[in-house]
Amino acid sequence: MALSTRQRRPQPSDPSASPPSPYSKSDKPARGSSAGQAGAEGAGDKGLMWLTPLFTLGLLRYMSATSNIIHDCDEVFNYWEPLHFLLYKSGFQTWEYSSQFALRSYLYLIFHEFVGRPASLLFGEEKVRVFYAVRFFLGLLSVIADAVLVVALSRKYGKRLASYALAMLCLTSGCFFASTSFLPSSFAMYAMSLSSGLLLLDKPAFAVGVAAAGVILGWPFSFLAFLPVTIYSLTRRFKQAFLTGAITSLVLLALSLYVDYCYYGRWVSSVLNLLLYNVLGGGESHLYGTEGLLFYLRNGFNNFNFCFVLALLFLAIFPIVRKKYAPELLVVVSPLYIWLGFMTWPPHKEERFLYPIYPLVCVAASAVIDSFPDLFRDKYNPRDDSLLVLVAKHIRPAVLGLILCASHARTFSLIHGYSAPVEIYKLLEHHEDAGMGSVLCVGSEWHRFPSSFFVPPFISEVRWIDDGFRGLLPIPFNSTLGGTAAAPPYFNNKNKASDQQYLQDLDACTFLVELQLNRPYPTRGSDMSTWEVIAALPYLDRELSPAKYRSFFIPYKWHEKNVFGMYKILKRIRN
Repeated sequence: MALSTRQRRPQPSDPSASPPSPYSKSDKPARGSSAGQAGAEGAGDKGLMWLTPLFTLGLLRYMSATSNIIHDCDEVFNYWEPLHFLLYKSGFQTWEYSSQFALRSYLYLIFHEFVGRPASLLFGEEKVRVFYAVRFFLGLLSVIADAVLVVALSRKYGKRLASYALAMLCLTSGCFFASTSFLPSSFAMYAMSLSSGLLLLDKPAFAVGVAAAGVILGWPFSFLAFLPVTIYSLTRRFKQAFLTGAITSLVLLALSLYVDYCYYGRWVSSVLNLLLYNVLGGGESHLYGTEGLLFYLRNGFNNFNFCFVLALLFLAIFPIVRKKYAPELLVVVSPLYIWLGFMTWPPHKEERFLYPIYPLVCVAASAVIDSFPDLFRDKYNPRDDSLLVLVAKHIRPAVLGLILCASHARTFSLIHGYSAPVEIYKLLEHHEDAGMGSVLCVGSEWHRFPSSFFVPPFISEVRWIDDGFRGLLPIPFNSTLGGTAAAPPYFNNKNKASDQQYLQDLDACTFLVELQLNRPYPTRGSDMSTWEVIAALPYLDRELSPAKYRSFFIPYKWHEKNVFGMYKILKRIRN
């Protein structure tokens, strides 16, 4: 602590003299604060206040909730459909929800039912509004978690780094889309942001508790990503952190066990079953597709562009800036490398598997950008303002701007290229004249079905028709067999098609959903004597569009170079 000039002892005859202030902990610079870091820039920053990140994140998460597409059929059939069944007693069931296998947690669904149930009572048959109410709730969770992280970064490392992180959390495509996806990996992402922020705010016990919730209530596999924060928190305040983590874990595990018993009809732990299936044998995830070792590197660049590249460089520059960032920021960022390395080896890869570390990509990239001047500064002269240092300072906003522009180009391309499935199902409600008991048929587009929340009440059934797919498809929950407690014989864990998954009588179809692309073979909907088009929206043809033009929006070139098909709803012509 810097010492001031020694105060003289006050004399009784000196009325102006006041007693010296006693020493307190508040006189000592906070450990790791910008004021206490030698050579750190922005030492005088007051930091970001809560209002700025809350408002900015709130606005962008609202935009995400209203415009986000559904990126993965797993989100629909393993989460939206079971939630629809809990609310409306109808919906599709996957084999993972069969009582025989019991791989999915109903506790996670019930957590969202707390929002869905009041919304369903409020909006009645307007199920689309219930869908978006749940999405707004997901966005709110993301806002709170990310705001804590941003404020913690601001208090610990200064306003500039926190502002960079805030901009990337708001606008990078990965965070924009993952923040309102109804997936356990998204929930683990919220927990990662909140746990990291609490650690930086010197609340290690709460950080461990949140980490436990992210693993047990969200995605059990993410425990590896939470290990650095958990271990570091235990070294800081072992007793408090251990008790908080243990109590949180035991309560959530017991609650999960009881809820699973209520819904599966037998004592079973979905958390344990999922781990056993995928880790200790029996898991055959390769049946659902495999990818090469570079999949996540390509995917990371698509979703974060140069932000992802800079994040990977954090370890390379860390020896130069370790005085600024060690040890807390290294602990916070380290799951990025641990998780990326761990997830690269399994052959079955999905974009959503990286969601838990998305906020850390933004934090690591922000730290690298903020440290540009340090790479050229004389380490013995923290006030070095050479030409290279000045150039590096001015490059920072340019690099951030490039990242944000590329992110917007990616987000625009995905929303405008692939939003047709969500938007076109909304138009069904305008064709109520088809009458109650109508049947909606879907062929090869089953994997883009946006959920039963988009199916109006006058349609009694959604049925799959055989277009050549030989894997196991979701089948409606069967209340006769026991609903959630049933173990239907037509489900299996080998991805083998069931005889009951397809509609045999195609004449029963009232509506047909199809994607018509420029291919040499005709589609069912091309028979204009049987079907009439009632709605059509453009849909980006991935196979015929060049990768660089379909992945990022380039003005003028995006429409010119890409190829589009038509996503259609057709209605049977009744003679």
